[in-house]
Amino acid sequence: MNRIQNTDIPGYLGKRIAEGEHQQQDFKFAINDARKIAETLSAFANTDGGRLLVGVKDNGKIAGVRNDEEMYMIEGAADLYCNPPVKMEFQVWEIDSKRVLEVWINASPSRPHKAKTEDGNWRAFIRVRDENFIASPVHLERWAHEDKSETPPGAFTEDEKTLLKIIREEPLTLNQLCKKSEFFRRDVIRSLGAFFRWNLIKLFREKGKWMIDIV
Repeated sequence: MNRIQNTDIPGYLGKRIAEGEHQQQDFKFAINDARKIAETLSAFANTDGGRLLVGVKDNGKIAGVRNDEEMYMIEGAADLYCNPPVKMEFQVWEIDSKRVLEVWINASPSRPHKAKTEDGNWRAFIRVRDENFIASPVHLERWAHEDKSETPPGAFTEDEKTLLKIIREEPLTLNQLCKKSEFFRRDVIRSLGAFFRWNLIKLFREKGKWMIDIV
């Protein structure tokens, strides 16, 4: 973990805050729950990377932080509540005697990074817009085969053709697809993981559920 020296460049921080919270940025008034912050670290690392701005309220107002305490809390979350640990870089900005801690997390080649949740389970998270969600079994299957080809095979199996045909009709949840295809859930997940890797399908959130659709 790198600690970059304090710098006073308000123009940079002002631009970042003006963006608001989004898929690669989250505001935190303070860090008081290592498990919850671990979920955000997991989500950034598993998705596109991103930054935390600690000491900034949801409305973009700068409240300031005690940067050393917040930094230790985040480091603890990354090391103790993330598996594998999430790597980060820190920057402290000072404006009008108030300090904002910027924490940058890169998209990780070691996905999935799982966070230990309040129920004691380890779960991987995904960042969608400005929220964190538990990754679906399809995400996990896709990550389990990161080293495999990103190119579809010359011909699909009959079962793969059936699944693609069903998905083309309408977006479905994993459970709906299993029911409609009448295939074993494990086999459906395996095929979807390959489709996802080959960029044939996409996953999106709708009404609190992961939906599967054709790209």
